[in-house]
Amino acid sequence: MPTIEPSAEHLQQFLAEKSDDSAIVMINLLRYRDRAQYPPGAAARPCSGRDAYRRYAAAVTPMIAELGAKVLWSGSVQRTLIGPEDEAWDDAILVEYPSRKAFFTMISQASYLEAAEHRTAALADSRLIATVSPAGLF
Repeated sequence: MPTIEPSAEHLQQFLAEKSDDSAIVMINLLRYRDRAQYPPGAAARPCSGRDAYRRYAAAVTPMIAELGAKVLWSGSVQRTLIGPEDEAWDDAILVEYPSRKAFFTMISQASYLEAAEHRTAALADSRLIATVSPAGLF
């Protein structure tokens, strides 16, 4: 089932799980629509899903920087070697936030909610996976 937005319940659990100021890295897996699907009456010009996501990225990049967060890596997905056949992704992005609170602060801002219209229009499916370091595996 495609998922684009986190549920209120997942966000509350995310914030409650750990109250320290540990940095988190968000793993974003993105699958774009062929054509962005803006709501009726939206001011945005028609475009591809990838272009709508670029609009979103242009708007949130300064917000990320203001919080002391940074994009660690982004790239196009070539192939999934381990995973369900129906979970093909177009792009993957790793964003490090100084804390869970910083992430929540960003997504709660009116300017973010306005920019998120482009993200929602752009995506056919997505995953947002919160990680902390060290996992102790390597």
